[in-house]
Amino acid sequence: MSTTPTRVFVARLLGLDVFDPLGDRLGRLRDVVVLSRGTQGAPHVVGIVVEVPGKKRVFVPMTRITSIDQTQIICTGLVNLRRFEQRGAETLVVAEMFDRRVTLRDGSGDATIEDIAMDQHRSRDWFVSKLFVRRGHSLSPLSRLRRNETLIIDWADAQQGPRTEPQAATQFVANHEDLKPADFAEALQEMSDKRRFEVASELQDERLADVLQELPEDDQVEILSALDVQRAADVLEEMDPDDAADLLGELPSAQAEELLQLMEPEGAEDVRRLLEYDEDTAGGLMTPVPVILPPEATVAEALAHVRREELSPALASSIFIARPPLETPTGRFLGVVHIQQLLRFPPFEALGNLVDKNLEPLSDQAHISEVARTLATYNLNSLPVVNDAGRLVGAVTVDDVLDHLLPDDWRAHDGEAPIRKLGGRIG
Repeated sequence: MSTTPTRVFVARLLGLDVFDPLGDRLGRLRDVVVLSRGTQGAPHVVGIVVEVPGKKRVFVPMTRITSIDQTQIICTGLVNLRRFEQRGAETLVVAEMFDRRVTLRDGSGDATIEDIAMDQHRSRDWFVSKLFVRRGHSLSPLSRLRRNETLIIDWADAQQGPRTEPQAATQFVANHEDLKPADFAEALQEMSDKRRFEVASELQDERLADVLQELPEDDQVEILSALDVQRAADVLEEMDPDDAADLLGELPSAQAEELLQLMEPEGAEDVRRLLEYDEDTAGGLMTPVPVILPPEATVAEALAHVRREELSPALASSIFIARPPLETPTGRFLGVVHIQQLLRFPPFEALGNLVDKNLEPLSDQAHISEVARTLATYNLNSLPVVNDAGRLVGAVTVDDVLDHLLPDDWRAHDGEAPIRKLGGRIG
């Protein structure tokens, strides 16, 4: 690595690819790890957090970085692929320092950190050198211009507030808005409880609902319980009904009932019905809102429904045909039309002519072993679920089954873990 002093701003590095010396891509930079030196000087940059294939985040020491600029990062290629775990004295720049309040030593007031520069010294070590800050928090008209002023200052020109004081998460959320919910959830799991709640509070209800669905149940409960009760109810309404029911099932009954009372009646009704089922049954796994159309609907109408962005691929693979009413529980269930069939027929063809008459629906009381066996036997992504009266009450998808069979902590698990037994043979 060159001994010429180098300066880079962390925000400009986020998302950059990290390569080995042969040019093979190792992963993508997601954060920078620094170590405080107290009164001895600016924090020491000890490494970077890289998201490698498989969405796992690993630590790469700065001693392994051979080149770093605003376009790419190159390392020696010798990387420990163990999942990154933050140590007590370490600080994550993006997750914990961006949006932190500081007091300017020149007496001009407070500022908020929006970016951090790090320099490489002649010793080859990297240190935090500059802060890019937005001045002040006052909302008075006289201070508006100053409040919007941004400036670059030396690290030593700012007094850090205590780590326990409240901190915004505006920059973190903005810098990670492109992440899929599962990847955002992975980032949340690496944070302290305090920072996790601050980031969750910054998210819009729909985004937070998507992220919550990707977190382990314990983390879901902690975050939801930390929210204002009305906001918690609003977030539950944005969740898929089956995920909302699973989360409410982990809460004390009085708290769950309070949240259900605050939800919109229609959404609460779906969740209440799911809570009545045992978790090992098709009814306990299903979603009550699959794509349901009458037999008179056409191929063109069906394709328009499955194009919806919010629909999961598993649910978009099948259209469930029933007599009105079309909300679950429906009128008499008639059968399923698979998406491949839609692509083989003209747009005006009625769905009633395309029904797969060989696929039997599952009882809402069917055990998960029967659900898994049927999905595997017919190579399906989803299955219809009916009640004793033959009315469609929902659909169970292959991802629902996998989520149930994997260990409770599978999202945070690195190695191989045993699959939960079904209580019956599948093969």
